[in-house]
Amino acid sequence: MRMNRPHTFFSLLLSTLLLVLTPFVTAQAPEPLDDTIILISIDGARHDYLDLHHAPTLRRLAAVGLQARHLQPVFPTKTFTNHYSLVTGLYPAKHGIVDNNMYDPPTGLRFSLGNREQVQNPYWWGGEPIWVTAIKQGLVSATFFFPGSEAAVQGISPSYWFTYDESISNRQRVNTVLDWLAKPAAERPQMITLYFSDVDTAGHNFGPESEEVRQALAHVDGEIGYLVAELEERRLLNQVNLMITSDHGMAAVDLNQHIIIDEAFDTTLAEQILYSRELVSIFPAQGNSEQLLSQLRQNLPVQASVYSADTLPARFHFSGHERIAPILVLAEPGWAMLRRSWLEGFEREASLNRIRGGHGYDNSAPDMQGLFIAHGPAFRSQTKIESIRMIDLYNVMANILKLTPAVNDGDPDLVPLLLKP
Repeated sequence: MRMNRPHTFFSLLLSTLLLVLTPFVTAQAPEPLDDTIILISIDGARHDYLDLHHAPTLRRLAAVGLQARHLQPVFPTKTFTNHYSLVTGLYPAKHGIVDNNMYDPPTGLRFSLGNREQVQNPYWWGGEPIWVTAIKQGLVSATFFFPGSEAAVQGISPSYWFTYDESISNRQRVNTVLDWLAKPAAERPQMITLYFSDVDTAGHNFGPESEEVRQALAHVDGEIGYLVAELEERRLLNQVNLMITSDHGMAAVDLNQHIIIDEAFDTTLAEQILYSRELVSIFPAQGNSEQLLSQLRQNLPVQASVYSADTLPARFHFSGHERIAPILVLAEPGWAMLRRSWLEGFEREASLNRIRGGHGYDNSAPDMQGLFIAHGPAFRSQTKIESIRMIDLYNVMANILKLTPAVNDGDPDLVPLLLKP
């Protein structure tokens, strides 16, 4: 009997501890998630930023997960065109978002990033973004800012979405994503987007290798680190698939390397002109195409290429849509096309000599290549691949979510290279 007493005592103690701890363990155990994606866009993050700048969270995720050395954007390498190609798997000539600023000849409408009425007008947005595919097939989706998510594409809006407001802090955005994951299963989104603009803004203002970009990337990396830490704390990190992308890279631009574009041709011969430093779109007035092309080719230096519909490289996949201008002028990476009034403004501000950043150039240019990192139960681990294309990611997301993809331009053969068998 004496020999059994210690055994009995410790058995009783263990039983009591288990009884006390069981409710705590049960309360902390996470509810298993269905297949879930958080698509994170770091606007303007170039493919080599992890080497140039400090980003410990992104480096950790790249090391243990999957990383592409280059994410090739679509042409033109602009923000709205690439974000929307990412989520539809279509080239801009198919989905209709052919630039950040657009002219629509049939209606005479103009589109720009800051025009909320047109940004939220479904007329502009073709194709089928992944959040619409998800909802059509019975899933819940949520977007914390993403081009296209403010419009009811095909009459369908994300289950949760917001009007873009840059004053909403990155931490508030991340906490909202975490709140979505804590919702009951019937209300919990499986397709989530998250967007950060800081790196792109710093890159434009100060150039890709600047201290300001270093700080911006460190801040965004910290917010992603906070998200990862919270997912780990909730034991969800290995249940959620993180896809971290950028929409394009960033080239260093010295505005002393400029072309005065509006003095290279007679602007009165055009019906509409859409200017940017990298790409100028010209819609000629009736009968003026050849005269405009002749003037541009005669007056522009070799750092600016002039294209008509017949001469535009086929690799751009940028033809066949009425919003694509009949005449395009494309600058060489690092060069800027300025209007005379812009140049005078820079001279007045004494800011002409400051290095800046730009994108919109040829999508094969090294500095235009973006970032791609993936981590989660669906993705291969400790894997590096050379390059993937923006249009291929829609099929990857559809596969993870077990959705039948809409018609798209992506290569389905890429999917098994990224995902576990």
